[in-house]
Amino acid sequence: MKCPYCGHPDSKVIDSREADESVRRRRECLACSSRFTTYERIEAQALYIIKKDQRREEFSREKLLAGLRRALEKRPLPAGGVEKLADEIEAELRRPGREEVASRTVGELVMERLRRLDRIAYIRFASVYRDFKDVEDLEREVEALKRDVARPPRAQLPLISGLELDKPASPRGRRRKVAGVQR
Repeated sequence: MKCPYCGHPDSKVIDSREADESVRRRRECLACSSRFTTYERIEAQALYIIKKDQRREEFSREKLLAGLRRALEKRPLPAGGVEKLADEIEAELRRPGREEVASRTVGELVMERLRRLDRIAYIRFASVYRDFKDVEDLEREVEALKRDVARPPRAQLPLISGLELDKPASPRGRRRKVAGVQR
């Protein structure tokens, strides 16, 4: 690894730590003693995106990041949030056994993640991705988003009808509270 300060070809590793999906190494130049950090990532197998016209193009993390940054521009997102989101999407795309993914799948995955993260960013991305032709297209998407937000969370299970939750099932199940302790 060349030193970024003096260009000397040798350095020593002072510290190594795992960082998300990479290894962070703190290095010291053997010539000028300057310290710098490098990150190592495993080179994944090539992933190809199948375009609408059936062309195949190698997946570009930079294109994904550019689209996410555009959608999330000036939105309240913690530092490193865009990169973390891109990591999640890329990990989903690179599931074992996948060598090709339709561009439509990538777009839908990005929209799903943005919809959960930031509704404004979602609308921005959807307006470009779905190529809204007029204000009515935008209004329909906003109304659909409002309907989704108004629905109760899917993770919550409905109560079973007919159950009386206030009463214990049997007298044995009754417990008394004495001075804040259940007995």
